[in-house]
Amino acid sequence: MRNIVHRHLGKMVAGTAIAVAGTAVMVAVTLPGTAGADDSGTRAGQSAPQADGAAGAGEAAAGGRAVAPGVVEAAPAEGQQGEGRDPLTDDELERAEKIALSRQLFRSSESVDGDRGPQPLGVDLAEPEADEAGRPDAPRRADVTFYDYRDDTLVTRTVDLGTGKVVATGTQHGVQPPLSRAEKAEAAGLLIADPLGSGLKADYQDATGKALTSPDQLQLSGAVYRAAPGAQPAVLDKCGEHRCVRLFPKIKNGPWVDARQLVIDLSARKVARLDR
Repeated sequence: MRNIVHRHLGKMVAGTAIAVAGTAVMVAVTLPGTAGADDSGTRAGQSAPQADGAAGAGEAAAGGRAVAPGVVEAAPAEGQQGEGRDPLTDDELERAEKIALSRQLFRSSESVDGDRGPQPLGVDLAEPEADEAGRPDAPRRADVTFYDYRDDTLVTRTVDLGTGKVVATGTQHGVQPPLSRAEKAEAAGLLIADPLGSGLKADYQDATGKALTSPDQLQLSGAVYRAAPGAQPAVLDKCGEHRCVRLFPKIKNGPWVDARQLVIDLSARKVARLDR
């Protein structure tokens, strides 16, 4: 590839009758992954001041005119309403959650941090009914899921985005979908405050020289934990019925911390160490 670039540059120079006296000609080749890199100490995306010679060469190449900086066009405006099986728009996501969260549901439920209202988990485009498949005019519906920590219930409400009404509601126990970001942060907060989190805090202190006091200081991944016969202390026997978490924390700009043996029961707000 390097030889090809040199051959093309050679042809361009040989075929162009431009005399440059006392001026250094600079040819910059940007490699993939280096766009935006700034060797001169300026912020990415800002131009570094040019030397007089370099500026003159640039103006000569443009017929005496300064070359205008490149412009990145903004993404086209997103419509409020999608069509067919298009992904839900931001407006549809927001509207669906507002419609699904009725006053009654809000008052009778509890979020992961104990506040009133269920814990939002996600909004997805609902599957069409059997007789609607392939129809371009099929109604667009959204499935909105919440977790009610008051009684460990997964609540799914289906919203018709055309009429703005809830058309179906389902509740399930013992069903544990993936964790939301808020739930992982709450689990980390419980771990940091618990004596079993002392190892995590010590590792953070060793890596950064600072005290770990908040989940915001970590990058958090996590998975739902379900109880298995004989694999955990009795305090975790309800995991699966309760919402329990195994965290995989990472120090920002630093290493991962092994916390796999620790489980946080978000429903009971307790931390325990696995027996094995």
